[in-house]
Amino acid sequence: IDALKDSKKLIGSIDQGTSSSRFIVFTDEGKIAASAQVEHTQIYPESKPGWHEHDPLEIWDSVVQCINALFVKYPELKLDAIGITNQRETTIAWNAVTGLPYYNAIVWDDVRTDPIAKKIAAEGTSSSDQGMDRLRSRTGLPLASYFSGTKVRWLIENVSQLHSDLMSDAERGNVRIGTIDTWLVYQLTGRCSSSDGSTKGAATISDAVAFNSTFPKGNVGGLFITDVTNASRTLFMDIETCEWCSDLVYEVLRMQAFPVETALAKIEPSSCVYGNCSGEEGGIASALKGVPIASILGDQQAALFGQVCFEKGMAKCTYGTGLFLMMNTGLDLVPSVHGLLTTVAYKIGSEPTVYGLEGSVAFSGSVIQWLRDQLDIISDAAESEALANHVQSNDGLYFVPAFAGLFAPYWRSDARGVIVGMTASHTKHHICRAALEATAYQAKEVFDAMYHDSRICLASLRVDGGAVANNLLMQFQADMLDAPVIKPQVTETTAMGAAFAAGLVVGVWKDLSEIHQMWAADKAWKPTMPANERDSYFMGWKKAVTKSFGWVEEDALANVDEETQTDKYRTRSVVVAAAASVLCITGFILLRSKKV
Repeated sequence: IDALKDSKKLIGSIDQGTSSSRFIVFTDEGKIAASAQVEHTQIYPESKPGWHEHDPLEIWDSVVQCINALFVKYPELKLDAIGITNQRETTIAWNAVTGLPYYNAIVWDDVRTDPIAKKIAAEGTSSSDQGMDRLRSRTGLPLASYFSGTKVRWLIENVSQLHSDLMSDAERGNVRIGTIDTWLVYQLTGRCSSSDGSTKGAATISDAVAFNSTFPKGNVGGLFITDVTNASRTLFMDIETCEWCSDLVYEVLRMQAFPVETALAKIEPSSCVYGNCSGEEGGIASALKGVPIASILGDQQAALFGQVCFEKGMAKCTYGTGLFLMMNTGLDLVPSVHGLLTTVAYKIGSEPTVYGLEGSVAFSGSVIQWLRDQLDIISDAAESEALANHVQSNDGLYFVPAFAGLFAPYWRSDARGVIVGMTASHTKHHICRAALEATAYQAKEVFDAMYHDSRICLASLRVDGGAVANNLLMQFQADMLDAPVIKPQVTETTAMGAAFAAGLVVGVWKDLSEIHQMWAADKAWKPTMPANERDSYFMGWKKAVTKSFGWVEEDALANVDEETQTDKYRTRSVVVAAAASVLCITGFILLRSKKV
């Protein structure tokens, strides 16, 4: 309350993540004044392993709840602007007349579109124009289920109402497709729909029920925009011009009639006054009416901005559901030949675009959740450190958490999770330690790839996310990188990055130098492990990773029907499958006996 009263300027930040939505208010000193958080449902369709969805209307409702909670608690709250940061790549298609989605949002880590990515890779006109990197020179990205373009193609090919509308001259202009940032801005600036939605939004896919939500329907007539950081993750944007490329859209969708001008949002800078919130008419607190929306940043770019990595060569690593290490490469667009992503870091108003290199790892914090929820080894995340500290090393046991394949630097969709090197002497303590160490090994692989691509040796790594509370992991991370790992005083760097970018454009802060002065370190972990020991650990990890390859037949992924392909994953042989089953059962018995 004192911070709210004392601060002359306040910036609100919407942080819409994979598991929850948050609304955080920052002071002009870069401190958190108030916050609210609401979790939302994770939808895993039955008999569809690897599928992951969100209800777009629930996401919007969770944001509304957060905003309203703060205005109810602090009715005197007056904001100078709001910024938005969001889970990237997650894709929504909706109808502009009704405001209703055609289907659930397909989440960034959903793997159903892996066959589509492989199909696109094979659709080149010549052998030299084929493969997962065939669009990389224009997009900075490999072809993978991770990116929005493959999800858009799946929606078009599988959601009957969406396909029908896109093929209709009368309805084509009413289709809207975008990422979470686009959806939120559309809602924040829109008005309540007067349509009953009886015909639109009731989309079906052959064996799926119609889209159905218990949450209030969406708004219509809002601003239809995105920013360069989110657009750079679609496979549709030319990485050099930062504009939609019709040729790329066709390469990915293979649909001549796709209306790029109306179905895809206008690409804007990351920091810019786009428009004002509509207030009560849009279903949110009237106090937000007229407040400018002044920034949009994908979550990892927002964390880079929040960690004030404004100089070329500065890097951060965010430990969340996944792990995301990003380095600022300045105005240089650095192509990657070591499995990284060339992406947009941010763009401030009319200033030149700043680029970055990123390594994305699918499973990090979610591995600890798996230990808790699926194996029942721990009761909460903090217990993983306590159990891991019972042993001095992994004793040769490695855990490769490729639950839905491996992202950077491998991009192997055929990989699956493995625990290797297990003996009868290993316990749940080793399992916990190996799970934590896996995060550090994966970060090191990305860290090393960044050096090889950029020839910039990172002197330190700024870290944020839930895992920074785990001292064992952070120390092991510093040891693996052989570089200091630094945690900031304010760890909500994603929300802070969106707030900084918004405040910059409305005059809360005059320039990046002033913002940089507000960043302060809270704790640093320095490497202490001898080089030979580090090399030995990492050599074991590299060997373990190779054991995760080839668990899913490439032919099966390429040839099965796209609606049911994830039901038909097959292992390479019955012998391997049987051996794996015996190992899992033995491991479970061992773990249970140790727990008892």
